[in-house]
Amino acid sequence: MVRMTTETNDTNGMNETNGTNGTNDTNDTNGADQATRSTPNPTPTPADSLRGRVCLVAGATRGAGRGIAVQLGAAGATVYVTGRTTREKLSEVGRATETIEETAELVTAAGGEGIAVPTDHLEVDQVKALIDRIDRERGRLDVLVNDVWGGEHLLVFGDKTWESDLAGGLRMLELGVRTHAITSHTAIPLLIRNRGGLVVEVTDGTAEYNGTRYRENLFYDLAKNAPIRMAFGLGKELEAYGGTAVSVTPGWLRSEQMLTAFGVTEENWRDAVEKIPGFAIAESPVYVGRAIAALAADPERHRWNGRSLSSGQLAGEYGFTDADGSRPDAWGFMLADEKGSPDVNDYR
Repeated sequence: MVRMTTETNDTNGMNETNGTNGTNDTNDTNGADQATRSTPNPTPTPADSLRGRVCLVAGATRGAGRGIAVQLGAAGATVYVTGRTTREKLSEVGRATETIEETAELVTAAGGEGIAVPTDHLEVDQVKALIDRIDRERGRLDVLVNDVWGGEHLLVFGDKTWESDLAGGLRMLELGVRTHAITSHTAIPLLIRNRGGLVVEVTDGTAEYNGTRYRENLFYDLAKNAPIRMAFGLGKELEAYGGTAVSVTPGWLRSEQMLTAFGVTEENWRDAVEKIPGFAIAESPVYVGRAIAALAADPERHRWNGRSLSSGQLAGEYGFTDADGSRPDAWGFMLADEKGSPDVNDYR
């Protein structure tokens, strides 16, 4: 059986296999190309479907956060992107190869307007200043994507709670839970100023998968289940304002850190499949980006309110594909893998 984890950004992914921990980053050397590469997808979100919408992707330095920001931009949105790694300053993640400035430039190149705002989402004053700036410059917020994480370097699967590093475990909870709570508390008053706002909690795993399986590290398990519950609760609270909240998980993400860990790039990632067969189901950050862009453009998205969703599930609903024209269903594969030896081609 393959074990996966989905890290998403500078401060959040899916991929731990045979002792190798992975994340929702994109690619150490060519993440920018991956996020904007032309694709054979016949049904992307229309280029102007989000024109005039204002989005905040909290934690967009790399990985899923970057993929989401770029695809929102490709649909025409104005996207504020935040994170802690800039061209002048490095976060504890320790990867200078991806910055929020680069993400903002990719958003603009894709057809939207990208605006980079360095923000530590554990610092309430910084988050307040960010939301005040969005209000001052745009007067509205239509989509909030909570993708803050950055705790992969703290993660050790299989350690018993009492044997693990307590400081590192508590730091994971700060990065994966406290940041999301601070950001939602601060940003939602602007979001509900206009009806129809969307909140997306990005996590690792669906409610179906996580609800009956232990993610092999207590602190990580808590950090990745909390956003699912947050989306459920926020969905209840937003109903009176015409808003929608969901949690969304990518599958096995070909993030920067994952590709680096496996010694491959986006161009030759299949070379890793011989060593780790389950990696054949891996998806690029474009996929979850298209999932959230499709959600944001759907006038009937309230039908998803409070639910736990995956990129593969939403691809089946909205008809988009990954950058290579495939339609991976990583979580479907994972469930089937527990019962037998499924053909990965049936889930791609």
